[in-house]
Amino acid sequence: MKITLITVGKIKEKYLKDAITEYSKRLSRYCKLEIIEVADEKTPDNASETVEDGIRDKEGERILKYVRDDAYVVTLEIEGKLLTSELAKKIENLGIQGTSHIIFIIGGSIGLGKEVLKRSDYALSFSKMTFPHQLMRVILLEQIYRSYRIISHEP
Repeated sequence: MKITLITVGKIKEKYLKDAITEYSKRLSRYCKLEIIEVADEKTPDNASETVEDGIRDKEGERILKYVRDDAYVVTLEIEGKLLTSELAKKIENLGIQGTSHIIFIIGGSIGLGKEVLKRSDYALSFSKMTFPHQLMRVILLEQIYRSYRIISHEP
């Protein structure tokens, strides 16, 4: 199976880059992993809702350029469905149903645009709390890795 992470913004912190590299290496045993970073827009302080919508739409256009029609798209959203280790079941079931490509999308600091949300096949939430989107990348990779360990009946 191919797993793609499409994320908004670059990772600047070395400790986060190191963690991403480590989980990418671990995941290579289980799937083909691709991480795509699209540029983020600067959000001015006290931006109006209209300005924020425009920013989300611009970032959304960049994201959607990489979304293939045959892929199953999972968006990370605070209001999405909270899963426990059910993520493993979800990934496993998608594979059984013949899905060969899952795309996970992590938005920028102000979330995802309407068009991206429309294209989503599944809205996933890790918590009602807000996490920095850079850290979310590490958390997501760890959870995908954990899912593959569960699917493979490994500790």
